[in-house]
Amino acid sequence: MKRLIASLTALNILVALLCLIVGSSGVFGVDVFLRVVSGVAKESDVSIFFGVRLPRLILAMIVGASLSASGCAMQALFRNPLAEPYVLGVASGASVGAAIVYVLGIATMSNILISAFVFALLTSFTVYKLGSLARFRDQNYAILLAGIAIATTLSGLTSLLIYFSAQSMHKVVFWIMGSLSNPRWEEVYFSLPIAFFGILFLLLNSWNFNALLLGEEHAMAVGLNVENFRRYLIGTVSLLTASAVAVSGVIGFVGIIVPHTMRLMVGEDYRKLLPATILFSTIFMPLVDLASRISTAGEIPVGALTALLGGPFFLYLLWRR
Repeated sequence: MKRLIASLTALNILVALLCLIVGSSGVFGVDVFLRVVSGVAKESDVSIFFGVRLPRLILAMIVGASLSASGCAMQALFRNPLAEPYVLGVASGASVGAAIVYVLGIATMSNILISAFVFALLTSFTVYKLGSLARFRDQNYAILLAGIAIATTLSGLTSLLIYFSAQSMHKVVFWIMGSLSNPRWEEVYFSLPIAFFGILFLLLNSWNFNALLLGEEHAMAVGLNVENFRRYLIGTVSLLTASAVAVSGVIGFVGIIVPHTMRLMVGEDYRKLLPATILFSTIFMPLVDLASRISTAGEIPVGALTALLGGPFFLYLLWRR
């Protein structure tokens, strides 16, 4: 495990350097990169490095870590390997929030961020309350069904908003596809504290995930208050996912691909799985983002690339099982 962590850490450093040097505006030579870091480069190079590539790299790492850690946690809570961060309807809620801002013609960066974040949290809260009120013996199952119902309804509402606002259609659709283009330091300042404390909470409770995997009866037998932990966990995952979606749009399959890849390597022990998942996500997401911005003359939405990867990955899981 120590060797794997060291390897992932080294890969993180290499990938970070690659993403900072290579970009759609060209390739920084090593000499230019060193001049930028030392503060003696041309103003245009400094602007590209600190104004675009560095915040974009940090955002990609934050989004990847938030979605992957959340997906890993949801798979333990629902004891379902196909559970993902969006199972609580967070993505659909954020999409409605962003679409409303576009339709109203007030689509500034801060308005989109706040509206998507607030609607995402309201959706997850609604899903949890509806799941808690349902008369099911298994509350996780009730929450899952409530999430599917609410997400479907909000997806329909988003489609209606797009239909009745043809002028903003392409902007909303591009946001829903997921993208890290036009990064802003304000987005980093917004999402970084949430990601740090949310992921820290998950790491500190990694042993509790192992207990949940064996069933709620076993978890209660070893002293875990399942109801309280479920509430705290859903709240934490909602914050992590909502902040990630607010700054990047809807990027699917990251919360499934990354945890499963690490599960094949380290097993089901969350004390190993969760840290490995987080470290691998901060490699995976920047690489996908780098591919999205250099593969064509324009820019392919990151969500489209992760979807292309997610389909074959599902087929691989089916073949393994």
